[in-house]
Amino acid sequence: MEFDQSDENQEVTLSKFESMLKTNSVFFFDSNEFENIIHHYLESGKIALAKKAIKLGLSQHPSSLNLKLFQVEIFIFENKLNEADKLLTPLFEIEPNNEELYIQKANIYSKKDQHEKAIEIFKSAIEISDDCADLYSLIGMEYLFLDQFQDAKLNFIKCIELDVEDYSALYNIIYCFDFLDDTQGAIEYLNSYLDKNPYCEVAWHQLGKQYTEKKELLKAVTAFDFAIISDDTFIGAYLEKAKVLEKLNRFEEAIENYKITIAIEESNPFALIKIGYCFERLGNPDLALKHYYQAVEEDPALDKGWMRITKFFNSKKDYQKSLFYINKAIDIDPENGAYWRLYSTINERLNKLEEAERGYKKTLELGDSELDTWLSRGDILIKLGEDEAAKFNFVQALEYHPKSEELEFRLSGICLKLNNMEAGYAHLLTALHINAKHVFILEELFPEIYSRKAVLQLIENFKNTSK
Repeated sequence: MEFDQSDENQEVTLSKFESMLKTNSVFFFDSNEFENIIHHYLESGKIALAKKAIKLGLSQHPSSLNLKLFQVEIFIFENKLNEADKLLTPLFEIEPNNEELYIQKANIYSKKDQHEKAIEIFKSAIEISDDCADLYSLIGMEYLFLDQFQDAKLNFIKCIELDVEDYSALYNIIYCFDFLDDTQGAIEYLNSYLDKNPYCEVAWHQLGKQYTEKKELLKAVTAFDFAIISDDTFIGAYLEKAKVLEKLNRFEEAIENYKITIAIEESNPFALIKIGYCFERLGNPDLALKHYYQAVEEDPALDKGWMRITKFFNSKKDYQKSLFYINKAIDIDPENGAYWRLYSTINERLNKLEEAERGYKKTLELGDSELDTWLSRGDILIKLGEDEAAKFNFVQALEYHPKSEELEFRLSGICLKLNNMEAGYAHLLTALHINAKHVFILEELFPEIYSRKAVLQLIENFKNTSK
């Protein structure tokens, strides 16, 4: 369906239609006017008004195939698939060569997760279509739903062959290459595409990202430069170029590119953070901190900005300020395990052990299973005299790190301290078998346990039998 009404006529028609709705009057519109009204509301996301226009349109033009197709589209949008199918089926008898009928039929199958059937319908539509580019793109999307990335890629490529400026299809092609872990294939395809469309900033940008992935950083910079030549307002190209320049330790040039993005957008808190980081690397802490503060001033909800300030003061061993700013980051994103991990480290340095333990516990609850996190939390619980809780913590940790002598030595000390001798000696033997050289863990954390004659004798016997 094509919609070619002029803006002026469209405005008059819409005004007349909305006036009709407000006054409960009934005005006549021809079917083309209704189609333009419905199309406008659908494009604007005003579904309720589109439905009213379809209902009124069909009451005045009950045989209009295009208006019925709009009704089918609404049914599909509302997931009323049986109603859509029921309305669509007889339309094939009226216009069996109408491409739009096939598209909507395929959309119904797609909504039902019957993607193979949808693909077959789209292929049937290709046989009767004069312009197949969009159909190949739709087939590509169905293959994506099926996780058949090779077939999806081939159909998006067919789409590009028919419409070289379909950048949505181009992005999907690169997505398929990425998923297939074929960086070299993506590079070769993009270079061949650029032979046909040499001033395509999107292709140059994507090529630069692929070179970055392959760590061919100088080639990446060149590709981003060509993207910028093709469109000197392309913020994404400046940003990616700046990131690569950072990796090349060319921080002054990186700063210049980040500044260009700010000049284009007038505000770019992310770029301000990156500028701050570059100044840190250049040994200019004052300018670094200035840009970090500017970033969070422009966007107070930017948790990464507060995090950079936290790390800045943490590196200066100003733990009180670090704690203040990490709390701001956590308030914004309380489900970020890395923030809680740093929160715990800072509190530990401030000797706020209860808060540090709470932070480590939250870190683990958020999915962190690193050995150091379990050890840090458990050691704090030991310092707090929470031996049972520490024991439970280390037992849980063993599920993730079953061959850790660091856990076994700690469990040995706790169990022996709690007078669970059998378990304590069992954990001690296990730890010694894994790495006897690390027995100093027991000596450092549980000196009174290590100095027991029975414990020293067991260690000595183990060493003698291991020679």
